[in-house]
Amino acid sequence: MTAPPFTSLLADLPCVELAELIDRAALQSRVDRKYVVPLDELPGLLDRIAPYARVLDIGGTRTFRYESVYFDTPCLASYHGAAYRRRRRFKVRTRTYLDSAECWLEVKISGARGLVTKHRLPYRTEDRRTVRSGRDFVDEALDRESIRSAPAGGHLEPVLVTGYRRTTLLLPATASRVTIDTDLHWQDDRRTLGLPGVAVVETKTRSAAGPVDRLLWQRGTRPARISKYATGLAALRPDLPDVPWRRTLRRHFRDATGSAAPAPAPTTTPRVTQETSCV
Repeated sequence: MTAPPFTSLLADLPCVELAELIDRAALQSRVDRKYVVPLDELPGLLDRIAPYARVLDIGGTRTFRYESVYFDTPCLASYHGAAYRRRRRFKVRTRTYLDSAECWLEVKISGARGLVTKHRLPYRTEDRRTVRSGRDFVDEALDRESIRSAPAGGHLEPVLVTGYRRTTLLLPATASRVTIDTDLHWQDDRRTLGLPGVAVVETKTRSAAGPVDRLLWQRGTRPARISKYATGLAALRPDLPDVPWRRTLRRHFRDATGSAAPAPAPTTTPRVTQETSCV
């Protein structure tokens, strides 16, 4: 992974520690908007945001490496639920913070009116490519939301691995957050794919659009439909249905760099989000 092109600008921003970020902008119920922004536009955007922003700093580090492993059924029930915009759908993943070796097992449930509920469980890093040790937690979360993950006898298996660098900003005046993801890449069991020339900027506000949304709109950038799991898998597997993300795929993934994947490791639109953690 390479450092983002705005590293020097981040060095000049006042910092916020993780505990204060959570205290001031936990936003367990929030509206999320995603934008795909060319990398060369980020320094100018960040320069406009800088007077109102603080950057998350953990031990002197201001950009953090993430890895997510997404799990699905053999018939890709999770993917097809998103592709066909079913009212109730689910997503299961492990998210690993590579710099701290912290890992979580997460279950996200999408319901009516864009309500998203996230259930999280601390997880062993060495187990991040399997849900075996956390399957009871996954089943309980799905049952609680009246969603069955698979027909009787079905199972969840790793389908896609994503990686990226994330920078998180706090905007204290509006108690909102902005994340900037760069160095995006995906890998399934056949291919790898990278998007080195763009970033995914996500705003997280209580309800109304925030100052970063308005700045992006003024520049002609509108929210994009993009899911790290579904859009990435659609880009790697052109045979899958892709209607919700087709415009994003054509505009941003058409010239994406791809290659054959190495052998896999052994298997050992605005949304309102609510989170629950199991600790």
